[in-house]
Amino acid sequence: MATVNEWIQGARPRTLPNAIAPVVAGVGAAARIGDVVWWKAGLALVVSLALIIGVNFANDYSDGIRGTDDDRVGPMRLVGSKAASPSAVKAAAFTCFGIGAVCGLVLAATTAWWLIAIGVVCIAGAWFYTGGKKPYGYLGFGEIAVFVFFGLVAVLGTQFVTIGRIDWVGGVAAVAVGSFSSAVLVANNLRDIPTDTESGKVTLAVRLGDRGTRGLFVFLIAVPFIATIVLLPVTTAALAGLIAAPLAAVALRPVASGAKGRDLIPSLATTGLAMLAWSVATGLALAFS
Repeated sequence: MATVNEWIQGARPRTLPNAIAPVVAGVGAAARIGDVVWWKAGLALVVSLALIIGVNFANDYSDGIRGTDDDRVGPMRLVGSKAASPSAVKAAAFTCFGIGAVCGLVLAATTAWWLIAIGVVCIAGAWFYTGGKKPYGYLGFGEIAVFVFFGLVAVLGTQFVTIGRIDWVGGVAAVAVGSFSSAVLVANNLRDIPTDTESGKVTLAVRLGDRGTRGLFVFLIAVPFIATIVLLPVTTAALAGLIAAPLAAVALRPVASGAKGRDLIPSLATTGLAMLAWSVATGLALAFS
């Protein structure tokens, strides 16, 4: 039976910036054009956190029963390590999805009912990333899904529920956060190319190969800083986003230097921190512009 600490590690706390950053950026973009409804912002954060923890448990379950995690480098795998039963991890995933769904229903009921459809798609996307007979994460579409769900949907969704509309500034922030979030997954899948290839998991990294994947990571890391320049006409304070540049450089170093396996793990965490730093700095800049 898994310990509390093992369950916490299984939830992959290092991925939480992927859930927090888009909400922060979305609130900042919303505050620029009106008065934010803060309780809705809080619910949006709960939804985002519930979904990312849920997808982490869902991935643990699905990869574990397929045997993909039997020889995996990286964070604690509950099913793969046999610390917890598959049924318990699956139940944890759906509990998180349920929490996200309830909070999402409240937001839909007080904002726009069509948001329910987006919520259904988000939960389905979280489950079928590695779940089902033909998981799209095994076909190379994981990075696109992360860009859409934890970039476009999360940032613009937060802006919409807290202010009632979206704008191009929110769109730029969404692209930036989505790029950061995708970069985290790219680094993860770069690390796992050997084991994924052996287990038949055809991620985008497996398709692109080692060199192409490293190039993609560099591109994705650069996008948010291009977004900073794009936002300068809105407010010169957007330059505050450059505070994330040193963290991005630290994340880039192992990838650019050809590091492999465990030596790539620091890139995952540091990319997440760079995303959070960029989102907080840029969100504050937009809010006070």
